[in-house]
Amino acid sequence: MKKLMAANWKMYKTVADGEATAAELVGLLDGRLPADREVLVCPSFTMLSAVAPILSKAPGCSVGAQNFYPAGQGAFTGEIAPEQLLDLGCTYALAGHSERRHVLGEGDELVGRKVTFGLGAGLRMILCVGETIEERRAGQVEAVLARQLEKGLDGVLGTATAENLAIAYEPVWAIGTGEVAGPVEILAAHAFVREKLMALLPTQGAAVRILYGGSVKPDNAGTIIRLDNVDGVLVGGASLKADSFSQIVLA
Repeated sequence: MKKLMAANWKMYKTVADGEATAAELVGLLDGRLPADREVLVCPSFTMLSAVAPILSKAPGCSVGAQNFYPAGQGAFTGEIAPEQLLDLGCTYALAGHSERRHVLGEGDELVGRKVTFGLGAGLRMILCVGETIEERRAGQVEAVLARQLEKGLDGVLGTATAENLAIAYEPVWAIGTGEVAGPVEILAAHAFVREKLMALLPTQGAAVRILYGGSVKPDNAGTIIRLDNVDGVLVGGASLKADSFSQIVLA
């Protein structure tokens, strides 16, 4: 299975900015993307239709969505359906990112509904999990991860596979702060996530990719990506510039 190098552009960039960054990234990776790497870019909804054709021209590159509502087309003002994302060229979608959990109030059950519905609609899903600094200090890391995985994957047994599901471990205290979990913390968290995956998805859990996210930069990506049970990264701020993200992809 290839390492998944994912970019989350969050609520940044105009359409023109997104097109320029995507084109620059494709140029920087042209002929250089290792055979064991897969690149994913998750821009804002506004630029999906513009960015997808650019990235689709590059082998190993694809586009994903940062969010969606777990329903088909209908009366859900302000939301977007998985089939609409697929129509725009999306192959992946995120669910449970810490900003949606802690800023926008999405609970474990809603996150689980998104994972289940997204898989059923044909999207590859990345379920984000991770603890706050208060939870880590209280010794609750494993309890938090267990709850988020159990709720997030409730109902996907028989649907989820190593090809259509990935988990992103993102310690909340390391997202956008400049802080990064050290190798010891990453190894421990990823080992626990792997153990839970094997229990929850007996036939697939050993092969489901586990990504690390949280202040990933060009100078630490190489170390992180080579740790046991780290099958890729989910990059925020450092993915906004094609040069820095390409360095991470090639690390």
